[in-house]
Amino acid sequence: MREFRNILFATDFSESSDHAFEYALSLAKKYNSQLILIHVINEPVDLRGFYVPHISFDKLEEEVEQGAKKMMEKFCRTHLGDYDNYETAVVPGIPFDEVIKTAREKSADLIVMGTHGRTGLDHVLFGSTAEKVVRRSPVPVMTVRMGEKH
Repeated sequence: MREFRNILFATDFSESSDHAFEYALSLAKKYNSQLILIHVINEPVDLRGFYVPHISFDKLEEEVEQGAKKMMEKFCRTHLGDYDNYETAVVPGIPFDEVIKTAREKSADLIVMGTHGRTGLDHVLFGSTAEKVVRRSPVPVMTVRMGEKH
């Protein structure tokens, strides 16, 4: 069986991502892999042409990035326990592009991510980051869907 030296885990800090992380961490422990955790800040709509009172666009971007970094720190404190072979990245961009780009840059052997399992109109309107990663990734992708709660 192939070894996973570097496992990339993509999170949007949702319950679905938390569930998928259990799989990523389990594999990382089993193979003594480096775990690379990434959160992509979806590029915001360009508001520069509109009047936005009390806050500049640059300030808004900075605050969103700082908030995402704090969420990543909290996620790591809460979920990693004593596992210390990891690194994190919080980057702006188009989520599926940045996940694939980071997988290439970090020589990931596997990408793990949750999927919300949207269907119908929701899927058409919002698309699926996980689906786009699966279709375009040069490395294997494990998607984990949340089961129904009973």
